[in-house]
Amino acid sequence: MKAFLYRWMIRLTPLAAALLSGCNYAYPAPPSRPAAPSAFTRAPAALAAATPAQVALGRALFHDTRLSGDGSLSCASCHQPELGFGDGRATGVGIGGTKLKRHTPGLWNVGFAPALFVDGRAATLEEQALMPVANPDEMGADPAKVAARLAADPAMRARFAAAFPGGPAVTPATMARAIAAYERTMVSGAAPFDRWAAGSAGSMAPAAVRGYALFAGRAGCARCHNGWALSDGKYHDVGLPDTDPGRGAITGRRRDDHAFRTPSLREIGRAPPYMHDGSLPSLAAVVDHYADGVVARRGAPARVALTAAERRDLVAFLEALDSDAVVH
Repeated sequence: MKAFLYRWMIRLTPLAAALLSGCNYAYPAPPSRPAAPSAFTRAPAALAAATPAQVALGRALFHDTRLSGDGSLSCASCHQPELGFGDGRATGVGIGGTKLKRHTPGLWNVGFAPALFVDGRAATLEEQALMPVANPDEMGADPAKVAARLAADPAMRARFAAAFPGGPAVTPATMARAIAAYERTMVSGAAPFDRWAAGSAGSMAPAAVRGYALFAGRAGCARCHNGWALSDGKYHDVGLPDTDPGRGAITGRRRDDHAFRTPSLREIGRAPPYMHDGSLPSLAAVVDHYADGVVARRGAPARVALTAAERRDLVAFLEALDSDAVVH
């Protein structure tokens, strides 16, 4: 029976075969020709509107150490603007120096993500905003007690009243709304790649242009890194040799083990190290991983044969995705 099924599986689409065999995803073949640059530069849909008062309050809360249990940490302690809203560490450090098991992700363009955290356990920024606050290993606080501390501050009460005039009470819900409003302002500006795609031929170096052809073509990067954010928002096994179940721990499905949400590549050069475990220290190391380091596992991608020059070209392209946008 098993032999019969597998004879039929090879006649099915790669995705259907993956579902029958238990894989979380089957990587399709790279396109025969690179996608047009416009496929990666079309403006995304507008984000949910927020008032300036809500954004300003969210920024203040993002930098306020009163959101942690012992007053030592703020959101910005781990998501530092100058480090691409990451922390520069392989894995995060929480309250009391607790070593966390995953890398702190950057927050650029986080408002466009269809789900939050690398395993997708939060559906919205509002849902996600206070989860690190309540996590005993991260900020170790009770959101209700945090709201009470903030409500005892007359200046903060006034800021909440200005931000939410229809209901000025300082609550976990209004805290989350304000933080989410601020995080939605973390949007990339035009990068060298965007200017090149718009017709400014000198905006990208020749190496980056060659890297784009590889990225959107034979190297197959654009199978997952596509659209304006250069992310499909889905979950994939990237072939790291770790035991983190990733999305599988959320869904309970074995085919989702080792799968993690595809990150946006805009501003990617600002926030090393890389991957959910922070194990790859540079963009060059990431490219080397896909060429030489992917483990043999159902659902993991095939390794990509790349020369040393092609690897350098891919890195040059990835670096051309950083804009000059600034969010404080």
